[in-house]
Amino acid sequence: MSNRVLMGITGASGAIYGRALLDELTRLDVEVHLIVSPTSHIVIREELGITFPGGRFDPEVYLGRAVPRGRIVMHSDGDLAAPPASGTFRCAGMVICPCSMKTLGTLAAGTGSNLVTRAAEACLKERRRLVVVPRETPLSLIHLRNMVTLTEAGAIVLPAMPGFYHRPQTIDELVRHLVLKILDALGLRHTISYRWKDPD
Repeated sequence: MSNRVLMGITGASGAIYGRALLDELTRLDVEVHLIVSPTSHIVIREELGITFPGGRFDPEVYLGRAVPRGRIVMHSDGDLAAPPASGTFRCAGMVICPCSMKTLGTLAAGTGSNLVTRAAEACLKERRRLVVVPRETPLSLIHLRNMVTLTEAGAIVLPAMPGFYHRPQTIDELVRHLVLKILDALGLRHTISYRWKDPD
């Protein structure tokens, strides 16, 4: 298994989840290949108050800290010739967090026209892990059918629904509980410990 993980950030509400997940991934022994959609910049600005100089996504501005060199490899969402567009690109899997309903619908229809959706389609066809983290409510019948289609195709639909059994005291604890679920779904070892009655 490769130590590469693909991550897409799209324009759904829930930018805080994407940031917390990327923060955790960069602390693990993985190489993150990151694809950020243009519309996600709008949500990041509105929800987190973060803007990027020149409009270009900067992981260190996003995370608010330095990132070890080589830990994040950036790819343009419009570059369909980038390595992750091919099924021959070796990786442990991909996560889209947050995943917009547009992205989810595009994946369910198999009509990807950007790198986020093309890379996700490549993971599906190669039977690699694909985790999508939608954040929307209420869900229409179209949304639900698209989720069923993706699940039948082999994806893991992991809605942004944090648990409360670990008795969170802060928003950060709520968010990190969801990150635990995502990392588990990707099959990655981590040290987040918000588990139900787990002695470890």
